Amino acid sequence: MNLWQTISQHISDSTGEIFNIDKQQAVVGGCINQTTRLSDGRRNFFVKTNHISHGDMFAAEACALQEMASSNTVRVPLPVCYGDNGQHCYLVLEYLQMNGSANLVEFARQFADMHKVTQDQFGWHRNNTIGSTPQTNKQHENWIEFWRSQRLGFQLELAATNGYTGELQKLGEKLMVDFPVLFENYQPEPSMLHGDLWGGNISALEDGSAVIYDPAFYYGDREADLAMTYLFGGFSPSFYSAYNEAWPLDQGFSVRKTFYNLYHIINHANLFGGGYHGQAISMMEQILSEIK
Repeated sequence: MNLWQTISQHISDSTGEIFNIDKQQAVVGGCINQTTRLSDGRRNFFVKTNHISHGDMFAAEACALQEMASSNTVRVPLPVCYGDNGQHCYLVLEYLQMNGSANLVEFARQFADMHKVTQDQFGWHRNNTIGSTPQTNKQHENWIEFWRSQRLGFQLELAATNGYTGELQKLGEKLMVDFPVLFENYQPEPSMLHGDLWGGNISALEDGSAVIYDPAFYYGDREADLAMTYLFGGFSPSFYSAYNEAWPLDQGFSVRKTFYNLYHIINHANLFGGGYHGQAISMMEQILSEIK
């Protein structure tokens, strides 16, 4: 069977109702996968496709969305099925008509509730991706060790292989030693995190209910999730006010916010190059100056 026949059959098997594709419509999405809306004239599904080598990425995303949905907090698109046809892999999600404007105050409360879902260790039982970069989630009881080995250290090593040596590595080595001071009076819990929440990964239903998607899921410090919402334009002041009212943030967040976002900026340098390398160096210098 070709790819679309395979997907059609899998949807039929997963839903218990025959699904024959009547219409395929390309959907504007991210830069990693091809995205398509499938319809049989009655039901619609959102489908991501890619080369078969990305199969583990789709499997991890489906698992993450299911786990987030089980929290009964923020709305996410439910996974229907995933698999491959030997050449291409796919992930089928429920199709949500997202043409509304998100009620960010209500979303902030739901987001805080999601962060209140915890587990015993930091990390997750499987690895996934942040963008198209591998993201390792080996579980740790110690948050500092998790961030040092699975996040900051991982990105710095990747940066070195990409040719980013010199000042980035020099400052990175110092930060790897010094950053635990940021946690002297702060002990985070292993909270359920989206992991990649910026403005491009949130939308809304017509009634204003927020929907979040494309997670880089794991359990970690909720501040890491909040920090990323400040990147690439940020959210509205009402969002941050409502979140802080639902679950007040520690006063040290203002410094840790930059520290956590460094992970994403180094990742962007690794993925896209450009000015992200210089931005990462500036952020390191700022963090180091504030924790002396």
